[in-house]
Amino acid sequence: MGGSQQQSPVLLARIAEKKAELANLKDLQALSGGLADQMQMLADKLSTLSNGTEAKLPQPKEEEDSEKKAEDEPPLPQTLVRIPTQHAPAVIEQANAATAED
Repeated sequence: MGGSQQQSPVLLARIAEKKAELANLKDLQALSGGLADQMQMLADKLSTLSNGTEAKLPQPKEEEDSEKKAEDEPPLPQTLVRIPTQHAPAVIEQANAATAED
């Protein structure tokens, strides 16, 4: 019986450790459940929010009007591009020289 008396404090310490671990796990389970409930409520609110906004967004009328006007109006003229002429004489001389050589 002497051996069982020596193991008894070790076993009691181990049992106390496991009880503390069990209590921590139960706390974790309760917190996880609460967090899961909060996440579900948030998902429901987001779903309601997105469904509500999708249902209430009409197509802007201005786009329809501008599309109709664009179809009715004639096309715009081509864009005018201005080229600086300060270097034009030098470019003309180079072009003439290149044609004379060919």
